[in-house]
Parts: sequence; structure tokens; C-alpha cells
Amino acid sequence: MLGADDPLPARPQRILVVGVSGVGKTTLAGRIASALGIPHTEIDALYHGPNWSYRESFLAEVTALAEGAAWVTEWQYRTARPILLARADLMVWLDLPIRVTLTRLIVRTVRRRVHRTVLWNGNVEGPLWKFFTGRDHIIRWGISTRAKYKRMVPDLERQPAHPDVVRLATTREVAAWLAGPLAAASASDR
Repeated sequence: MLGADDPLPARPQRILVVGVSGVGKTTLAGRIASALGIPHTEIDALYHGPNWSYRESFLAEVTALAEGAAWVTEWQYRTARPILLARADLMVWLDLPIRVTLTRLIVRTVRRRVHRTVLWNGNVEGPLWKFFTGRDHIIRWGISTRAKYKRMVPDLERQPAHPDVVRLATTREVAAWLAGPLAAASASDR
């Protein structure tokens, strides 16, 4: 596993950003894509249809994305993970403390709801009171799935073939990685 200061072995072309809900995966994925000059596809936009329905074309679109030469996306959805993982050459794991991730998730959710921010395919955040009644409310989901990646990523690294993994555990490490190893990789081969 690589840290925030470790140089990248090569200039990555297919990057997965991993972490719990609200950690900043999409924001970081966009910054990585911009730095490397490659496209970012927000995987939630592929998954969610109108009224939060599942889009039947999801796995076909994920497969097409994975087959591309260069991309950045988030490593989400059980059915999509193996497809993306098979082609990824870098995984960036945002493993920030719960005080950071939960604060970000709550602020983001409240802001989206208050402003009625239109998300993917016309969807908006549901009522905030559903936090108390909805088993799958995004804030409850973020709390209940907190430990998932602490198991999944180390398990992945024990597999014979896996992408390089960079673990970023603080916001300072994120900034250092963007300014250091990613910037150096971005400058190479240009």
C-alpha cells in the first residue's frame, strides 16, 4: 500500500476512488481526472434512474467504461466493483476519520435537501426526517457501512493481481498526494 508521499509506479490511466458515503470520492475523482487530463464518470449517474430507480443499462455502461483506455470513477456497487477492478491500475482509498466523513455527509445531505439540488436523472435528496424512519437513508447508510472498506481494501491487496493502492487517511494527506505524487505522474509523459 502506498502512502501520500510515495511516488506512483507509473502514470495511472484507469483509477478507482474508494471510500464511505460523503468522504469526497466524487470531488477527488474529478480532481484526479483534471490533473491527468482523462475523463471522470460519476458512477452514481450510471446507477440511478428517475425516482431513484435502478437503470437496467447500468452494468453494460460500467463494462463499456471499464474497457476504455483512460478513466476515473468511484468504486461503488457490488455488481460493478469486479468489472472495474479487473481493469484498474490505481485505487485511491479515502480512509478519513469518521468525524470528517460524517460531518461532510450531514452537511452535504442537508445542503442538497434545503436547496433541492437536482442530482442524477432528476433525483433530489429525500426528506431529512426519513433519517429516523428510512433504513437506507444516506446518513444512516454512511454510518452503517463505515467499516466495509477497512475489510475490503486490505483483502483486495492480498489477491495476486490487484491495482496499486494509495491510502489517504487525512485531508492533509489528500492535499499532499495531489500536489506531490499525482502532480509528478501528471507531468510525466506529457
